[in-house]
Amino acid sequence: MVRFVSKSGDGSEKLEEVDLHSADHKPRPYVPESEDVARDECEDEFTVEQAVEAIGFGRFQIKLSLLTGFCWMADAMEMMILSIIGPELKCRWQLSLFQEASITTVVFIGMFASSTMWGKICDKFGRRVGLILASFLVFYFGVLSGFAPNYVWLLIIRFLVGFGIGGVPQSVTLYAEYLPSKVRGICVVFIEIFWAIGAIFEVALALVIMPILGWRYLLVFSSLPVLVFVVLCKWLPESARYYITSGQQQEAHDALKKVALDNNKPMPLGKLKQETVSSTRGSYAELFRTRELAIVTILLLFIWFVNAFSYYGVVLISTELFAVGNTCSVASDGRGSELECHDACKVLDSSDYWSLLLTTLAEVPGLFLTLFLIEFLGRKKTMALEFLLFSVFTFLLFICSSRAVMIMFLFAARGLISGAFQAAYVYTPEVYPTASRALGLGCCSGMARIGAIITPFVAQVMVATSPRMALGIYAMTGLLAAVACMLLPIETKGREMLSSVH
Repeated sequence: MVRFVSKSGDGSEKLEEVDLHSADHKPRPYVPESEDVARDECEDEFTVEQAVEAIGFGRFQIKLSLLTGFCWMADAMEMMILSIIGPELKCRWQLSLFQEASITTVVFIGMFASSTMWGKICDKFGRRVGLILASFLVFYFGVLSGFAPNYVWLLIIRFLVGFGIGGVPQSVTLYAEYLPSKVRGICVVFIEIFWAIGAIFEVALALVIMPILGWRYLLVFSSLPVLVFVVLCKWLPESARYYITSGQQQEAHDALKKVALDNNKPMPLGKLKQETVSSTRGSYAELFRTRELAIVTILLLFIWFVNAFSYYGVVLISTELFAVGNTCSVASDGRGSELECHDACKVLDSSDYWSLLLTTLAEVPGLFLTLFLIEFLGRKKTMALEFLLFSVFTFLLFICSSRAVMIMFLFAARGLISGAFQAAYVYTPEVYPTASRALGLGCCSGMARIGAIITPFVAQVMVATSPRMALGIYAMTGLLAAVACMLLPIETKGREMLSSVH
């Protein structure tokens, strides 16, 4: 019995067989007993990457987009709240500028402490397991922080919230591993719109809850979307790429089969190719396996540092500048009535919330700009251009201007740095092989948290004495990051996601 693929008159292909022992040798359609038998009968092999490309984008990816996006929305709310409760608690508990900045810093310390740990967990035990566990921790300690009796307990609980948030970026790893290369960049940037929605929703929530119920209720209500995500994770699939690199070939095939059924597309004929299981899977050595990959890792660590340092810097410095009026409200020598005014207790009022909402809305056009540039210029040039323009608008804040002009400059700076951050989220999972993808993203995320740990002391403490120096630091680091982006040796636009490197 010989089996072969034949073409019909309309150009379509079909699998047929010929019995060489029969008299007429007439081909007839091949009807296997089951799909699994057909797969085993065919001698061809295909990789997970080829299966994902063949199945394409469909209903499965749309559902995964919504689920991953909801995770980002919940995470954004937990992060945006840091710039809102700081001024309130500074007045309520009579905190110093250093203590106010520490409320933000402890969250990022928790994220830094756990980022690489979550990466190793996701590479060893699966993306789904790590993401569900991290999200549950964020919800539990997020609610608990609303009942913190004093400043010290709030710091401890918010540290634990940060510890859970450190694992949330792994949702991008899981999401990217099910996307065809043609739409991967667009889709990863697109789900970041949910981050902007979460940040906008948090400011709107604060506008309603803070004047009526206060900061404790805001903390509790802001944690509820994370609980919804944990419940929805019942549907969340495990990564087929993780299965194949961990030696679970059948589970990988079953996962891809579910994707094909959801998208109403056929599975490729043949057997799923078994990848060599790396003994160093989840090891830091994987990030430096080749000279090219080592250069990428070093540059990406710096780029992620600047991304978080600048993004959260703009978020935090916006509320500080709204409180004092503009960058010229502090005397150049750092002394006098202006400084005393800055140190005075000043909570955000309705106009400040509306200004904060306006600058937060900047993330939406910033992401759409990135959606266009990332497929037109490529990943590297998009990040470099947005870092460069971010630095330009940050330098423009040096100008003594009206509140409206200051809001416009902050709007542009925030939109650009948000876009650069999301472009990095596209590039990083694409550049690392499957065996070290989650760890690579985890290490970069951890480095970003170092930048986020430092930035409150620039955006909330240094700005009190020298706003221009604080802004100058953000502008200069942005320029250095633009150079680092252009030095990256690999462009991932249109490139397959690798299973391993040699």
